[in-house]
Order: sequence, then C-alpha cells, then structure tokens
Amino acid sequence: MQLILTNTTIDQHTYWLGSTDQGLAFVGGRDGSRDEWQSFLPTAEAVYRPDANQSAAQEMAAYLSGKRQRFDVPLDQSTGTALQQAVWQALTTIPYGHTTTYTQLAGMIDRPTAIRAVASAVGRNPLLIVVPCHRVCRKDGQLGGYRGGLPMKRALLELESQVSACNN
Repeated sequence: MQLILTNTTIDQHTYWLGSTDQGLAFVGGRDGSRDEWQSFLPTAEAVYRPDANQSAAQEMAAYLSGKRQRFDVPLDQSTGTALQQAVWQALTTIPYGHTTTYTQLAGMIDRPTAIRAVASAVGRNPLLIVVPCHRVCRKDGQLGGYRGGLPMKRALLELESQVSACNN
C-alpha cells in the first residue's frame, strides 16, 4: 500500500496527513513526528507529496477554527481489525459537542463486556481529530488517554465546549 504523506500547519502546529487511493488513512498528533504513521501502517510505502491531502488539510483547519463540525473527506480504515473498524466507525457517530465513555462505546458496538478491547481500539485510531476519539472519556469522568497528549485532548474538548463533561 502506498501512503501519500504531506504536512500542514494550523495555528502554528504541524499535522502529518497520510492517504491511500481509498481515502485519508492517517492524521498525526499536533507537532508529531513525520514517522508517527509507521506504528499504524507499518507495511505502507510512504511518498511525500507537499501538494497532497489538501481537502483534508482544509477541513482540519476549518474544524480547528470552529467553522466545521464534521469531516467529509473519504476515509481508509481498512488497516484495522474488525473490532477496531467497528469502534472507529462508532466514534464517527458521536456528535460534535458530546462525549461518551469507553463503557458506552462498547455498548454502541454490541460488545458491552469488551471495554478494555474497545479502549485499546480507540488508542489505535490512526485518524486523530477526524475520527473523534477525543470525545471518549473514562466513566469516572477523567479524560483518559489520548495519542496526541492530554493537552491536545483538552483543547479539542474546549473547542467543542465539552471539557466540563470530562473532569480534569
């Protein structure tokens, strides 16, 4: 699989974007490494094209400036297991400005006892921001983990005015 990589700078932060012929397959963390994609798509052959992924970059910029609440770019989530793909699909149904728990997310995919596996799948989400894993908090109200770091998760929830839904 070929992964077309590019980077975009939004509000002084660099994000790496990777796409396949099926759609956007990777969004890196804020100021993440160019090679961050390798742990998610280890068999991909990366090609850097600075002019690629412009639609995704524009949608991310609009989202991060509060002008967009959802993403329309095609996604390629084919690299995940069946469980991961189910979790990632369920994440896309969590409305902007709302949060859920790992327990509730497990129920959404009819796997109510698979909470740890669901949490692991959330952590393996290769499409930060676009597939909104930042909207998932622990059932005790804590933020939980986030590949992009807790400051980034908090900032995204604040952008969506939901930081109070997850106690700090």
